[in-house]
Amino acid sequence: MYKNIMVPVDLAHTDKLELALDTAAKLAKLYNAPVTYVGVTSAAPGALGHSPAEYNQKLEAFVAQQAKAHGISTHAKTVVSHDPAVDLDDALIKVARDAGSDLVVMATHIPNVADHFWPSNGGRLATHTNASVFLVRG
Repeated sequence: MYKNIMVPVDLAHTDKLELALDTAAKLAKLYNAPVTYVGVTSAAPGALGHSPAEYNQKLEAFVAQQAKAHGISTHAKTVVSHDPAVDLDDALIKVARDAGSDLVVMATHIPNVADHFWPSNGGRLATHTNASVFLVRG
């Protein structure tokens, strides 16, 4: 049913992604679909790397660990953005389209008041791509 699953990851908060990562891995096994893990970073030095290349190495290591732990086919995609907080949705939409992802599995938070004023990342992906979006709380 699904041919390519995309999972956005925030390497600074992998501890909060466990349920979404596990869900994506189980769906990947069920449908024999590869998983593309996407990380968006800045060109400026930060806590996750002094350069985009260093960030990419960390993302590649994370993705390799996911492949080994779950026995699935994986790919890593690093997107370099001037301002990841502002460009996140557009970057994820572009990767979903370019990778041919037909399912996006992503972690989400419990809705709060701010969600009534700003659209969610998952909502933007659902309305701007052809992919199904599976939001995982927890």
